[in-house]
Amino acid sequence: MRVDIINLGCSKNLVDSEKLLSQLRSQGIKTRLDPTRVNADVLVINTCGFILDAKEESVNTILEAIEAKKNGQINKIYAMGCLIQRYRHELEPEIPEVDAWFGVEQIPEIVASLNLAFNPEILNHRITSTPSHYAYLKVSEGCNRKCSFCAIPDIRGNHVSRKMEDILEEANYLAKQGVKEILLIAQDLSYYGRDLYHESMLVPLVRNLADIKGIEWIRLHYAYPANFPAGLLDLMQTNEKVCNYLDIPFQHISDNMLKKMNRGYGKEDTYRLIRDIRKKIPDAAIRTTFLVGHPGETDDDFNELLEFVKEARFERLGVFTYSPEEGTKSGDLMADDVPEELKQERYSSLMELQQQISSEMNQAKVGQEFQVLIDRTDGEFYVGRSRYDSPEVDNEILIPLTSGVTKSGEFHQVRITKADDYDLYGDLILKD
Repeated sequence: MRVDIINLGCSKNLVDSEKLLSQLRSQGIKTRLDPTRVNADVLVINTCGFILDAKEESVNTILEAIEAKKNGQINKIYAMGCLIQRYRHELEPEIPEVDAWFGVEQIPEIVASLNLAFNPEILNHRITSTPSHYAYLKVSEGCNRKCSFCAIPDIRGNHVSRKMEDILEEANYLAKQGVKEILLIAQDLSYYGRDLYHESMLVPLVRNLADIKGIEWIRLHYAYPANFPAGLLDLMQTNEKVCNYLDIPFQHISDNMLKKMNRGYGKEDTYRLIRDIRKKIPDAAIRTTFLVGHPGETDDDFNELLEFVKEARFERLGVFTYSPEEGTKSGDLMADDVPEELKQERYSSLMELQQQISSEMNQAKVGQEFQVLIDRTDGEFYVGRSRYDSPEVDNEILIPLTSGVTKSGEFHQVRITKADDYDLYGDLILKD
Protein backbone atom coordinates (compact mmCIF):
# COMPACT_ATOMS: atom_id res chain seq x y z
CA MET A 1 0.00 0.00 0.00
CA ARG A 2 1.15 3.55 -0.75
CA VAL A 3 -0.42 6.55 1.00
CA ASP A 4 0.28 10.12 -0.09
CA ILE A 5 -0.60 13.07 2.16
CA ILE A 6 -1.21 16.61 0.95
CA ASN A 7 -1.03 19.17 3.75
CA LEU A 8 -2.80 22.51 3.46
CA GLY A 9 -2.96 25.40 5.90
CA CYS A 10 -0.92 26.29 8.94
CA SER A 11 1.97 24.71 10.83
CA LYS A 12 -0.51 23.18 13.29
CA ASN A 13 -2.00 21.18 10.41
CA LEU A 14 1.51 20.20 9.38
CA VAL A 15 2.17 18.66 12.80
CA ASP A 16 -1.01 16.58 12.43
CA SER A 17 0.11 15.36 9.01
CA GLU A 18 3.56 14.49 10.36
CA LYS A 19 2.03 12.44 13.18
CA LEU A 20 -0.12 10.55 10.68
CA LEU A 21 3.01 9.98 8.59
CA SER A 22 4.76 8.50 11.63
CA GLN A 23 1.89 6.12 12.39
CA LEU A 24 1.78 4.82 8.83
CA ARG A 25 5.51 4.42 8.30
CA SER A 26 5.89 2.61 11.63
CA GLN A 27 3.75 -0.14 10.12
CA GLY A 28 5.64 -0.37 6.85
CA ILE A 29 3.32 1.74 4.71
CA LYS A 30 5.02 3.63 1.91
CA THR A 31 4.04 7.23 2.59
CA ARG A 32 4.94 10.64 1.17
CA LEU A 33 4.03 14.10 2.39
CA ASP A 34 3.30 16.75 -0.26
CA PRO A 35 4.68 14.77 -3.22
CA THR A 36 5.33 16.66 -6.44
CA ARG A 37 3.15 14.14 -8.27
CA VAL A 38 0.44 12.06 -6.61
CA ASN A 39 0.44 8.34 -7.39
CA ALA A 40 -0.99 6.36 -4.50
CA ASP A 41 -3.48 3.77 -3.35
CA VAL A 42 -4.85 6.35 -0.91
CA LEU A 43 -4.50 10.13 -1.01
CA VAL A 44 -5.15 11.93 2.28
CA ILE A 45 -5.85 15.67 1.98
CA ASN A 46 -5.43 17.59 5.24
CA THR A 47 -7.64 20.62 4.63
CA CYS A 48 -7.78 24.17 6.01
CA GLY A 49 -11.06 25.97 6.73
CA PHE A 50 -9.85 29.19 8.32
CA ILE A 51 -10.58 31.89 5.72
CA LEU A 52 -12.24 32.01 2.31
CA ASP A 53 -9.05 31.62 0.26
CA ALA A 54 -7.98 28.60 2.34
CA LYS A 55 -11.39 26.97 1.97
CA GLU A 56 -11.32 27.47 -1.79
CA GLU A 57 -7.81 25.98 -2.01
CA SER A 58 -8.95 22.93 -0.02
CA VAL A 59 -12.02 22.33 -2.20
CA ASN A 60 -9.99 22.82 -5.39
CA THR A 61 -7.39 20.33 -4.17
CA ILE A 62 -10.14 17.76 -3.54
CA LEU A 63 -11.56 18.36 -7.04
CA GLU A 64 -8.09 17.94 -8.58
CA ALA A 65 -7.71 14.68 -6.68
CA ILE A 66 -10.99 13.46 -8.12
CA GLU A 67 -9.62 14.04 -11.63
CA ALA A 68 -6.48 12.11 -10.69
CA LYS A 69 -8.69 9.31 -9.39
CA LYS A 70 -10.56 9.20 -12.71
CA ASN A 71 -7.19 8.97 -14.48
CA GLY A 72 -6.13 6.01 -12.35
CA GLN A 73 -3.44 7.81 -10.32
CA ILE A 74 -5.36 7.32 -7.05
CA ASN A 75 -7.61 4.52 -5.84
CA LYS A 76 -9.14 6.28 -2.82
CA ILE A 77 -9.44 9.84 -1.55
CA TYR A 78 -9.60 10.67 2.15
CA ALA A 79 -10.36 14.24 3.28
CA MET A 80 -9.49 15.32 6.82
CA GLY A 81 -8.88 18.43 8.91
CA CYS A 82 -10.48 21.78 9.61
CA LEU A 83 -12.65 22.17 6.51
CA ILE A 84 -14.12 18.73 7.05
CA GLN A 85 -14.70 19.34 10.74
CA ARG A 86 -16.75 22.39 9.85
CA TYR A 87 -18.50 21.48 6.60
CA ARG A 88 -18.64 17.68 6.43
CA HIS A 89 -22.45 17.52 6.30
CA GLU A 90 -22.50 19.95 3.37
CA LEU A 91 -19.54 18.48 1.50
CA GLU A 92 -20.30 14.76 1.79
CA PRO A 93 -23.42 14.73 -0.41
CA GLU A 94 -21.92 17.27 -2.83
CA ILE A 95 -18.67 15.37 -3.43
CA PRO A 96 -19.50 11.65 -3.32
CA GLU A 97 -16.22 10.78 -5.05
CA VAL A 98 -14.40 11.20 -1.72
CA ASP A 99 -14.17 7.80 -0.07
CA ALA A 100 -13.88 8.84 3.59
CA TRP A 101 -14.20 11.99 5.69
CA PHE A 102 -12.41 12.79 8.94
CA GLY A 103 -12.45 15.89 11.14
CA VAL A 104 -9.64 17.19 13.33
CA GLU A 105 -7.89 14.88 15.78
CA GLN A 106 -9.12 11.74 14.02
CA ILE A 107 -5.77 10.19 13.18
CA PRO A 108 -6.67 6.94 15.00
CA GLU A 109 -9.80 6.63 12.86
CA ILE A 110 -7.79 7.20 9.67
CA VAL A 111 -5.30 4.52 10.69
CA ALA A 112 -8.14 2.09 11.48
CA SER A 113 -9.80 2.75 8.09
CA LEU A 114 -6.61 1.47 6.46
CA ASN A 115 -6.93 -1.79 8.43
CA LEU A 116 -4.00 -0.85 10.64
CA ALA A 117 -3.68 -0.63 14.42
CA PHE A 118 -3.08 2.83 15.90
CA ASN A 119 0.06 2.75 18.05
CA PRO A 120 -0.27 4.89 21.20
CA GLU A 121 3.38 4.19 22.07
CA ILE A 122 4.52 6.57 19.34
CA LEU A 123 1.86 9.20 19.98
CA ASN A 124 4.58 11.76 20.73
CA HIS A 125 6.77 10.78 17.77
CA ARG A 126 6.79 12.46 14.40
CA ILE A 127 8.48 12.22 11.06
CA THR A 128 9.19 15.86 10.33
CA SER A 129 8.85 17.29 6.84
CA THR A 130 10.66 20.53 7.64
CA PRO A 131 14.45 20.74 7.27
CA SER A 132 15.87 18.33 9.84
CA HIS A 133 17.26 21.06 12.12
CA TYR A 134 13.95 22.72 13.04
CA ALA A 135 10.46 21.52 13.92
CA TYR A 136 7.13 22.90 15.07
CA LEU A 137 5.89 21.75 18.48
CA LYS A 138 2.18 22.05 19.23
CA VAL A 139 1.37 22.60 22.91
CA SER A 140 -2.43 22.78 22.80
CA GLU A 141 -5.53 22.56 20.65
CA GLY A 142 -8.44 24.95 20.33
CA CYS A 143 -9.07 28.39 21.78
CA ASN A 144 -11.21 29.90 24.54
CA ARG A 145 -11.11 33.40 23.05
CA LYS A 146 -14.29 34.48 21.33
CA CYS A 147 -12.99 36.96 18.77
CA SER A 148 -15.96 38.04 16.70
CA PHE A 149 -14.33 37.35 13.32
CA CYS A 150 -12.70 33.98 14.05
CA ALA A 151 -14.14 30.50 13.49
CA ILE A 152 -11.29 28.56 15.13
CA PRO A 153 -13.21 27.82 18.38
CA ASP A 154 -16.03 26.34 16.28
CA ILE A 155 -13.57 24.22 14.32
CA ARG A 156 -11.03 23.18 16.94
CA GLY A 157 -13.14 23.60 20.08
CA ASN A 158 -12.14 25.10 23.40
CA HIS A 159 -8.54 25.31 24.54
CA VAL A 160 -7.09 21.94 25.58
CA SER A 161 -3.50 21.96 26.82
CA ARG A 162 -1.26 18.96 26.27
CA LYS A 163 0.34 17.52 29.38
CA MET A 164 3.76 19.00 29.91
CA GLU A 165 5.39 15.58 30.12
CA ASP A 166 4.00 14.67 26.68
CA ILE A 167 5.36 17.88 25.15
CA LEU A 168 8.77 17.30 26.72
CA GLU A 169 8.81 13.69 25.54
CA GLU A 170 8.12 14.84 21.99
CA ALA A 171 10.77 17.58 22.22
CA ASN A 172 13.35 15.07 23.47
CA TYR A 173 12.46 12.77 20.59
CA LEU A 174 12.89 15.62 18.11
CA ALA A 175 16.24 16.62 19.63
CA LYS A 176 17.51 13.05 19.22
CA GLN A 177 16.54 13.29 15.54
CA GLY A 178 18.82 16.32 15.16
CA VAL A 179 16.34 19.16 15.68
CA LYS A 180 18.12 22.28 16.99
CA GLU A 181 15.29 24.83 16.83
CA ILE A 182 11.85 24.34 18.37
CA LEU A 183 8.99 26.58 17.26
CA LEU A 184 6.20 26.51 19.85
CA ILE A 185 2.76 26.82 18.26
CA ALA A 186 -0.83 26.96 19.48
CA GLN A 187 -3.95 28.95 18.82
CA ASP A 188 -3.11 30.75 22.09
CA LEU A 189 0.25 30.14 23.77
CA SER A 190 -0.59 32.59 26.55
CA TYR A 191 -3.36 30.30 27.82
CA TYR A 192 -1.20 27.18 27.99
CA GLY A 193 -1.74 25.23 31.21
CA ARG A 194 -4.68 27.16 32.65
CA ASP A 195 -7.10 24.32 31.96
CA LEU A 196 -4.80 21.58 33.28
CA TYR A 197 -2.86 23.32 36.03
CA HIS A 198 -5.15 26.29 36.84
CA GLU A 199 -2.42 28.80 35.95
CA SER A 200 -0.34 29.71 32.92
CA MET A 201 2.47 27.19 32.60
CA LEU A 202 4.16 28.58 29.50
CA VAL A 203 7.20 29.85 31.40
CA PRO A 204 7.90 26.53 33.20
CA LEU A 205 7.36 24.69 29.90
CA VAL A 206 9.85 26.88 28.03
CA ARG A 207 12.35 26.61 30.88
CA ASN A 208 12.15 22.81 30.76
CA LEU A 209 12.48 22.78 26.97
CA ALA A 210 15.64 24.88 27.28
CA ASP A 211 17.18 22.16 29.45
CA ILE A 212 16.95 19.58 26.65
CA LYS A 213 20.35 18.70 25.22
CA GLY A 214 20.62 19.57 21.54
CA ILE A 215 17.93 22.27 21.49
CA GLU A 216 19.65 25.61 20.81
CA TRP A 217 16.78 27.94 19.85
CA ILE A 218 13.22 28.11 21.16
CA ARG A 219 10.83 30.41 19.31
CA LEU A 220 7.35 31.47 20.47
CA HIS A 221 4.44 31.80 18.05
CA TYR A 222 0.92 33.10 18.65
CA ALA A 223 1.09 34.51 22.18
CA TYR A 224 -2.23 36.25 22.77
CA PRO A 225 -1.86 39.86 24.06
CA ALA A 226 -4.40 39.52 26.90
CA ASN A 227 -3.12 37.74 30.03
CA PHE A 228 0.41 37.73 28.62
CA PRO A 229 2.35 35.22 30.78
CA ALA A 230 4.07 36.81 33.76
CA GLY A 231 7.77 36.03 33.83
CA LEU A 232 8.14 35.24 30.14
CA LEU A 233 10.14 38.38 29.37
CA ASP A 234 12.38 37.71 32.38
CA LEU A 235 13.07 34.21 31.06
CA MET A 236 13.93 35.62 27.63
CA GLN A 237 16.35 38.02 29.31
CA THR A 238 18.21 35.32 31.18
CA ASN A 239 18.09 32.22 28.96
CA GLU A 240 19.98 32.55 25.69
CA LYS A 241 18.20 29.55 24.19
CA VAL A 242 14.90 31.46 24.17
CA CYS A 243 15.00 33.65 21.07
CA ASN A 244 14.21 37.32 21.53
CA TYR A 245 11.26 36.85 19.23
CA LEU A 246 7.55 37.12 19.95
CA ASP A 247 4.66 36.49 17.58
CA ILE A 248 1.74 38.48 19.06
CA PRO A 249 -1.35 39.03 16.85
CA PHE A 250 -2.60 42.48 17.91
CA GLN A 251 -5.15 42.70 15.02
CA HIS A 252 -5.91 46.41 15.56
CA ILE A 253 -5.23 49.39 17.84
CA SER A 254 -8.48 51.39 17.69
CA ASP A 255 -10.57 50.81 20.81
CA ASN A 256 -13.63 50.95 18.57
CA MET A 257 -12.34 48.05 16.48
CA LEU A 258 -10.91 46.03 19.36
CA LYS A 259 -14.34 46.14 20.97
CA LYS A 260 -16.11 45.12 17.76
CA MET A 261 -13.59 42.31 17.35
CA ASN A 262 -14.18 41.22 20.97
CA ARG A 263 -10.46 41.00 21.61
CA GLY A 264 -10.68 41.39 25.37
CA TYR A 265 -8.13 44.21 25.67
CA GLY A 266 -7.83 47.83 24.62
CA LYS A 267 -5.39 50.29 23.12
CA GLU A 268 -3.73 51.15 26.44
CA ASP A 269 -3.21 47.46 27.21
CA THR A 270 -1.48 47.06 23.85
CA TYR A 271 0.81 50.03 24.34
CA ARG A 272 1.66 48.87 27.87
CA LEU A 273 2.67 45.41 26.67
CA ILE A 274 4.83 46.81 23.88
CA ARG A 275 6.54 49.20 26.32
CA ASP A 276 7.29 46.28 28.65
CA ILE A 277 8.77 44.23 25.83
CA ARG A 278 10.92 47.09 24.51
CA LYS A 279 12.13 47.94 28.02
CA LYS A 280 13.08 44.42 29.08
CA ILE A 281 14.16 43.06 25.68
CA PRO A 282 15.38 46.09 23.67
CA ASP A 283 16.43 43.94 20.71
CA ALA A 284 13.25 41.83 20.63
CA ALA A 285 11.76 41.13 17.22
CA ILE A 286 7.98 41.45 17.43
CA ARG A 287 5.92 39.81 14.70
CA THR A 288 2.27 40.80 14.57
CA THR A 289 -0.75 40.62 12.31
CA PHE A 290 -3.54 43.10 11.61
CA LEU A 291 -7.01 42.67 10.18
CA VAL A 292 -8.30 45.48 7.98
CA GLY A 293 -11.79 46.00 6.60
CA HIS A 294 -13.62 44.44 9.54
CA PRO A 295 -17.26 45.60 9.78
CA GLY A 296 -17.44 49.07 11.23
CA GLU A 297 -13.83 50.05 10.48
CA THR A 298 -13.85 53.76 9.66
CA ASP A 299 -11.21 55.91 8.02
CA ASP A 300 -10.36 57.25 11.48
CA ASP A 301 -9.90 53.71 12.81
CA PHE A 302 -7.59 52.81 9.96
CA ASN A 303 -5.59 56.04 10.21
CA GLU A 304 -5.12 55.32 13.91
CA LEU A 305 -3.76 51.91 12.95
CA LEU A 306 -1.33 53.48 10.47
CA GLU A 307 -0.03 55.88 13.12
CA PHE A 308 0.34 53.02 15.57
CA VAL A 309 2.48 51.02 13.11
CA LYS A 310 4.62 54.12 12.45
CA GLU A 311 5.20 54.52 16.17
CA ALA A 312 5.60 50.88 17.20
CA ARG A 313 7.89 49.98 14.27
CA PHE A 314 7.31 46.26 14.33
CA GLU A 315 10.14 44.13 13.03
CA ARG A 316 7.71 41.79 11.23
CA LEU A 317 4.13 42.42 10.19
CA GLY A 318 1.42 40.63 8.25
CA VAL A 319 -1.97 41.94 7.10
CA PHE A 320 -5.23 40.16 6.31
CA THR A 321 -8.34 41.61 4.72
CA TYR A 322 -11.61 40.72 6.38
CA SER A 323 -13.92 38.14 4.87
CA PRO A 324 -17.13 37.13 6.67
CA GLU A 325 -17.13 33.68 8.26
CA GLU A 326 -20.45 32.01 8.94
CA GLY A 327 -20.97 31.02 12.54
CA THR A 328 -19.02 34.03 13.81
CA LYS A 329 -20.51 37.14 15.41
CA SER A 330 -19.01 39.39 12.74
CA GLY A 331 -20.15 37.21 9.89
CA ASP A 332 -23.67 36.54 11.16
CA LEU A 333 -24.61 39.75 12.94
CA MET A 334 -22.58 42.53 11.32
CA ALA A 335 -22.94 43.95 7.82
CA ASP A 336 -19.81 43.58 5.70
CA ASP A 337 -19.86 47.35 5.16
CA VAL A 338 -16.29 48.05 4.03
CA PRO A 339 -16.11 47.78 0.21
CA GLU A 340 -13.65 45.23 -1.12
CA GLU A 341 -11.74 47.90 -3.04
CA LEU A 342 -11.25 49.89 0.17
CA LYS A 343 -10.09 46.76 2.01
CA GLN A 344 -7.42 46.26 -0.62
CA GLU A 345 -6.38 49.93 -0.45
CA ARG A 346 -5.96 49.68 3.31
CA TYR A 347 -4.03 46.43 2.95
CA SER A 348 -1.68 48.02 0.43
CA SER A 349 -1.17 51.18 2.51
CA LEU A 350 -0.24 49.17 5.59
CA MET A 351 2.11 46.86 3.71
CA GLU A 352 3.82 49.77 1.95
CA LEU A 353 4.41 51.41 5.32
CA GLN A 354 5.83 48.19 6.75
CA GLN A 355 8.05 47.75 3.69
CA GLN A 356 9.61 51.14 4.40
CA ILE A 357 10.08 50.30 8.10
CA SER A 358 11.59 46.90 7.28
CA SER A 359 13.97 48.47 4.75
CA GLU A 360 15.18 51.05 7.29
CA MET A 361 15.69 48.40 9.97
CA ASN A 362 17.59 46.16 7.56
CA GLN A 363 19.86 48.98 6.39
CA ALA A 364 20.77 49.63 10.04
CA LYS A 365 22.03 46.02 10.29
CA VAL A 366 24.72 46.45 7.63
CA GLY A 367 28.08 45.92 9.31
CA GLN A 368 26.62 44.03 12.26
CA GLU A 369 27.32 40.39 13.09
CA PHE A 370 24.68 37.74 13.77
CA GLN A 371 24.54 34.08 14.65
CA VAL A 372 22.85 32.43 11.65
CA LEU A 373 21.27 29.01 11.27
CA ILE A 374 21.67 27.76 7.71
CA ASP A 375 18.39 26.41 6.26
CA ARG A 376 19.21 25.51 2.66
CA THR A 377 21.00 26.47 -0.54
CA ASP A 378 19.32 28.45 -3.30
CA GLY A 379 21.20 29.21 -6.50
CA GLU A 380 24.48 30.91 -5.58
CA PHE A 381 23.59 31.37 -1.91
CA TYR A 382 23.30 29.61 1.38
CA VAL A 383 20.03 30.78 2.93
CA GLY A 384 19.83 31.17 6.68
CA ARG A 385 18.12 33.05 9.50
CA SER A 386 19.10 34.89 12.63
CA ARG A 387 17.40 34.25 15.97
CA TYR A 388 15.12 37.19 15.08
CA ASP A 389 13.52 35.38 12.14
CA SER A 390 11.13 32.47 11.84
CA PRO A 391 11.23 30.15 8.80
CA GLU A 392 9.03 30.82 5.78
CA VAL A 393 7.48 34.05 7.08
CA ASP A 394 10.40 36.33 8.02
CA ASN A 395 13.61 37.80 6.65
CA GLU A 396 16.37 35.56 5.37
CA ILE A 397 20.12 36.04 5.26
CA LEU A 398 21.80 35.14 1.97
CA ILE A 399 25.46 34.11 2.05
CA PRO A 400 27.49 33.44 -1.12
CA LEU A 401 28.46 29.82 -1.61
CA THR A 402 32.03 31.05 -2.03
CA SER A 403 32.11 32.45 1.52
CA GLY A 404 33.27 29.20 3.07
CA VAL A 405 32.40 25.59 3.67
CA THR A 406 29.12 24.96 5.47
CA LYS A 407 25.97 22.90 5.26
CA SER A 408 22.33 23.13 6.27
CA GLY A 409 21.60 22.89 9.96
CA GLU A 410 24.82 24.52 11.12
CA PHE A 411 25.25 27.75 13.07
CA HIS A 412 27.70 30.36 11.79
CA GLN A 413 28.65 33.92 12.59
CA VAL A 414 27.81 36.20 9.67
CA ARG A 415 28.64 39.85 9.01
CA ILE A 416 25.93 41.71 7.10
CA THR A 417 27.24 43.41 3.96
CA LYS A 418 24.08 44.50 2.16
CA ALA A 419 20.33 44.84 2.78
CA ASP A 420 17.12 45.14 0.82
CA ASP A 421 13.52 45.55 2.01
CA TYR A 422 13.05 42.08 3.43
CA ASP A 423 16.34 40.20 3.16
CA LEU A 424 19.94 40.60 4.23
CA TYR A 425 23.22 39.60 2.57
CA GLY A 426 26.33 38.64 4.45
CA ASP A 427 29.66 36.84 4.60
CA LEU A 428 30.69 34.04 6.92
CA ILE A 429 33.17 35.03 9.59
CA LEU A 430 35.61 32.16 9.28
CA LYS A 431 37.33 30.79 12.35
CA ASP A 432 41.13 30.93 12.47
